[in-house]
Amino acid sequence: MAILALIPARCNSKGIPGKNIRSFRGLPLLAHSIRHAQAAGFRNEDIVLTTDSEQYAEIGRQYGADVPFMRPDELATDTAGSREVMLHAIDTLAASGRVYDTICLLQPTSPLRDPQDIRDAIALYESTAPDMVVGVSVSGANPYYNLFEPDAEGCLHISKGDGLITRRQDAPPVYEFNGAIYIIRVEALRHSPITRFDHIMPLVMPAERSLDLDTEADWQRLDTGQ
Repeated sequence: MAILALIPARCNSKGIPGKNIRSFRGLPLLAHSIRHAQAAGFRNEDIVLTTDSEQYAEIGRQYGADVPFMRPDELATDTAGSREVMLHAIDTLAASGRVYDTICLLQPTSPLRDPQDIRDAIALYESTAPDMVVGVSVSGANPYYNLFEPDAEGCLHISKGDGLITRRQDAPPVYEFNGAIYIIRVEALRHSPITRFDHIMPLVMPAERSLDLDTEADWQRLDTGQ
């Protein structure tokens, strides 16, 4: 199995400008994902940064990532999909003789993941052979317990089940993708978006390692460790 550790980092983020190279706990944000991949056992040549910025590319190289191509402008917009970004990387590398059948996608906005989480995800992938292993956390909202949908008259009804569950612990567990780790079979990715995969296995991660940097408030809270 040939696994590519792919780190996506475009330069024109709108939520937090320049966030992928902004210092977080003493390192440029994208450097955390590079170091996680290295500590999880990836060789530097199998850690690829996909970016549209020469500045980001140079920072990635300083920390050991390979940047063998620049991402085209059409794949660096707010509307560009991650599937297209991943396939572009896989196909571009294949054209130069570097063929991978699996992607380990590590988004820079999850700097609190642990290298052991990556190793665990790969082990689960190897043992179950799914379309994808994805990092998840237990969701605080549950369609059997505290999520409601309106009917035709605008009245709310429980989203799933009969509405008789009155304690959260009695509801079936539900999970949300935390964005920290995706181990994806390339063949499956070519056929459909990840949300439509037939066989997705969850790697349940604790809340403290599932946090995502999405807003300035997130950044201030997590950067200070509060």
